[in-house]
Amino acid sequence: MKEQCAEDQRPQDVDRQGRQRPRIFPNLVVEIGFCVALMLSQIMSEFFISGFNVLIPSVSQSLNIPAASTGWPSSAFALTAGSSLLLFGQLADKYGGFVVFTSGLTWHLVWTLIAGFSQNEIMLNFCRALQGFGPAAILSAGIMLLGSIYPPGPRKNIVFSIYGGCAPIGFSAGILVSGIADQLLNWRWYFWIGAILILITLVSALIFIPAPIRTQRPNPTLKIDYLGAALFISSLILIFFAVNDCGHAPNGWRTPYIPVTLVIGCILLAGAIYTEHRLTSSTDDSKTTTTTQTATPILPLTLFRVPHLPALLIALFLFYGTFGIWLLYTVTYMQNILHISPLMVVVWYLPFALGGIVLSFVGGTILHIVPGTILLILSGIGWVMAPLLFAILPKEGVSYWAYIFPAMICGTVGVDITYNITNVFLTTTLPEQQQGLAAAVANSVLFLGVSFFVGWGDFVAEMVDGQRQGYKAAFWLGVACAGVALTVLFGWVKIEAARGEDGKGEGESEEGGGV
Repeated sequence: MKEQCAEDQRPQDVDRQGRQRPRIFPNLVVEIGFCVALMLSQIMSEFFISGFNVLIPSVSQSLNIPAASTGWPSSAFALTAGSSLLLFGQLADKYGGFVVFTSGLTWHLVWTLIAGFSQNEIMLNFCRALQGFGPAAILSAGIMLLGSIYPPGPRKNIVFSIYGGCAPIGFSAGILVSGIADQLLNWRWYFWIGAILILITLVSALIFIPAPIRTQRPNPTLKIDYLGAALFISSLILIFFAVNDCGHAPNGWRTPYIPVTLVIGCILLAGAIYTEHRLTSSTDDSKTTTTTQTATPILPLTLFRVPHLPALLIALFLFYGTFGIWLLYTVTYMQNILHISPLMVVVWYLPFALGGIVLSFVGGTILHIVPGTILLILSGIGWVMAPLLFAILPKEGVSYWAYIFPAMICGTVGVDITYNITNVFLTTTLPEQQQGLAAAVANSVLFLGVSFFVGWGDFVAEMVDGQRQGYKAAFWLGVACAGVALTVLFGWVKIEAARGEDGKGEGESEEGGGV
């Protein structure tokens, strides 16, 4: 019946629906307040990825953290966030976006506040790891709320573009606050100011998220795949631990605990894939039988049947890996090689933030006009150029306008367009009861790509003699990753313009599948 009603809708009615304010908002003020809460949550999720890198020298000195261990407080946050996003995506599908969103903000607030009181390396690592579960819940539920409220069309494109534009704003805000805290206050204020901003976000969400959404349960009968979640999380942590620690282990890859943890992680990952395959098959069988319902796979393998999605995810993983390398090593290169103060680092990053704001508004007006493939290729060129400009920096006489400024513009072109296209594509392609999964997949690739390739960047940098040459080697790794990803886009990814639900838009074909 629902499909018949959809077929009866005229294209002009669908187009008008995609432009109007969703009926769930009683007025424009509530819609703006809702969007502000969601945008702030996105900013605060990315805030803690970038800013901590500026603080590493001060934190290491304050807590007596050895140079070989400084990577863990930085990567632990992204690792726990990326590995647990799928679980929170499923929880959001079962219990509703509001519950998971506000719970994630509360959790994020608590562990951010505690992190500011860290007294040693172990406490800081523990807090950073637990802190990562907050953004995992926030991002899964946040995109789910946006995707389920806004129908495909120009209004959704604008909202998602602004939401995506908050990513570079969050990265830049993290660098800004950490630079101010490091130079004028104390590194602990980075966490405490962040906690205050999270509290503001939580209060805004409690005020402006409409009542009907608070009780919305997209799939209340869903059985959570806790076994698959446990296998995925534990396997990724072990694999990423081996990759991130091999560069600092006494004998590198030959250090016994490195291959052991890597092998165990791979075995657990194979077990997770087998579990998901078995559950996917059981779920398909249950649709035609009356047998007892089994757990829904945390990562349904049917997801990879969506046309172009597997290739897109591979490209995204490589792109975000490039971003992780670029983000970490641009800050460290500026501070350690160019000897720029934390506040000057903030100033140099301003084009990155401002570019994200501009692209968020421009992107919302063209997503339904320009094919997504073209926009992704444009962002891919940005991904290649951002680390390339740092890789070719001269030893002396570095010009900000010739190298740093264009690198910042290319960086924001890469991350902003990629994030927008991915979110719109996934939330439009997957059905309403899987919007949490759509959000989880989009952000898992981001966090896992960042965490995984930062480890490889660190390994490559350690293999080269000289600090400056090591940094440049890491940048070249980023260029290579982006180049491979761009090749994948050219050969295997095709995404149409994100129009309305008349069968011509992004993410949905006439059969209801992918592009």
